[in-house]
Amino acid sequence: MFRWQHIKLDENEEPLDDVLVAPNWTIEILSPDQSSNRVTGNILHCLKHGCQLGWLVDPDDRSVIVFQPQQQPELLHQEDKLVVLEGVEADLTAKQIFSWLKMKAE
Repeated sequence: MFRWQHIKLDENEEPLDDVLVAPNWTIEILSPDQSSNRVTGNILHCLKHGCQLGWLVDPDDRSVIVFQPQQQPELLHQEDKLVVLEGVEADLTAKQIFSWLKMKAE
């Protein structure tokens, strides 16, 4: 996620396709075939380059690790309130995030 003031526009006022800056907030959802260390590395890379918040969402144990610059990561479950980007008005819990990720049979 990028804050509006960080989105570069072309001459037609459309967002540029090539983004060469870290997002303000990065959210990674761990897939079964992914290495948790590699995905964590992606989040840490973003934080090193200016990202303000990172989430690592793990569907297997229904947890979210919250990463913030200059702070220890925080592991959250169930009714734990998730940290959101400053200026974003959202009151979210880990449980809510996983309710959105449920796959429904059609």
